[in-house]
Amino acid sequence: MGGIDKGLQPFRGLPLAQHALQRLAPQVGSCLINANRHLDHYAGFGVPVWPDSLSDYAGPLAGFLSGLAHCSTPWLLTVPCDTPLFPHDLAQRLAQAAAAHDADIVFAAGRETDAQGRTRWREQPVFCLMRATLQASLAHYTTQGGRKIDTWARAHRCISVAFDRPEDDARAFANANTLEELHALENAR
Repeated sequence: MGGIDKGLQPFRGLPLAQHALQRLAPQVGSCLINANRHLDHYAGFGVPVWPDSLSDYAGPLAGFLSGLAHCSTPWLLTVPCDTPLFPHDLAQRLAQAAAAHDADIVFAAGRETDAQGRTRWREQPVFCLMRATLQASLAHYTTQGGRKIDTWARAHRCISVAFDRPEDDARAFANANTLEELHALENAR
């Protein structure tokens, strides 16, 4: 979004990060935020805020690592703040799949339509339920220079769950990388 702090951009009257917290909080026991700037502003949302612990920009895995370092439960669920319509039953469905398949990591998968109008399923690895015991594995992977979620995850028992029920919103995993995309999601009903 041109260098602006995405998590603080308004969506339906709230900053994106606060909107994500309100959508996620009923699904989980506790929440935390991973942010690297405007920490005081994020702290105003009432949950702990932790910056990346890695010195270089490591992308989402740095956030995963920070979350795992501060996770007080057996599982960590990650969601990005720029995908405000994620499912209200995300945690439940990922947890059910993890239990059914004895998985260590579970990704969500959502419908995506390409320019030719074809629909396909695409994994959404930032919507990730992972065992908290994976912290050492992720720390090792990132200190070796690894930055790809898929590559790290596939070294473990990893599965994905298609959000393919008739009642699932086709925009559930649509993310906003520009202000125009954010406004389009905000105005969609």
